[in-house]
Amino acid sequence: MDDGFSSHLIGQVCRSSPTPLYYQLFSLLKESILDGTLALGLQLPPEEQLADLFKVSRITAKRAMDDLAAEGLVERQRGRGTHVIFQYSPKPVCAPLTGMLQEIERSVSNSSAQILDYGMRVPPRDIREDLRLADGETALHLLRVRERDGMKFGHYSSWTARVDMPADPAIFENTPRLSYYRQQGLEVSHATQTLSAVSADTSVADALDVAEGNPLLSLTRRSYQKTGAGDEQILDFLEVLCNPAYFQCSMDLILD
Repeated sequence: MDDGFSSHLIGQVCRSSPTPLYYQLFSLLKESILDGTLALGLQLPPEEQLADLFKVSRITAKRAMDDLAAEGLVERQRGRGTHVIFQYSPKPVCAPLTGMLQEIERSVSNSSAQILDYGMRVPPRDIREDLRLADGETALHLLRVRERDGMKFGHYSSWTARVDMPADPAIFENTPRLSYYRQQGLEVSHATQTLSAVSADTSVADALDVAEGNPLLSLTRRSYQKTGAGDEQILDFLEVLCNPAYFQCSMDLILD
């Protein structure tokens, strides 16, 4: 019984990661319970099956399940198995706009990416100026479509300065870009985000399987890195075009 456990989710437990396997498994299951992927009342697989699914030891699976029980997310009963006892319910975002955008980005969890294009390219002039690149200087360009459960929900276009292209760009199919960039010595100090709406052009419409002119949610993020002089400069420019059919944002704004 592996309902709710996609191959992408299973593949996120990585033996080469410095994070202990039990904690990786615990974190993945916790996130899937909190976002409603593993729903209230669902019986989770027994430890032996969970260990086989995620290619870990039974001791690792048991510790992850025990930690979920300790946080009140599952209930374990001898003879009845382990059941989810957390009730997921969507909540309005009571936060500044940045908080709302973080809620949107959580929806990419348990998704996979299809790489449409990549390479060291000269960015458009406005992005080149943002990244403080000289004329003709290149940045790592990555064009992807993210999907979950067969639904293509986001078109991602990014430009990153002062980073090398990986030997195998397929790493970006399942690994967050910023994880790779940290390995390259790039650390994000803060980011700014802008939310707006656009119409799908021909290429984006084809990539997302929507009609040309379809309204899309546009999220633009500029990520900054501290420099040795105590200043900051943009190291990454990301534009995400989202199919609004797969998003619902609610804000509860409080005046102070």
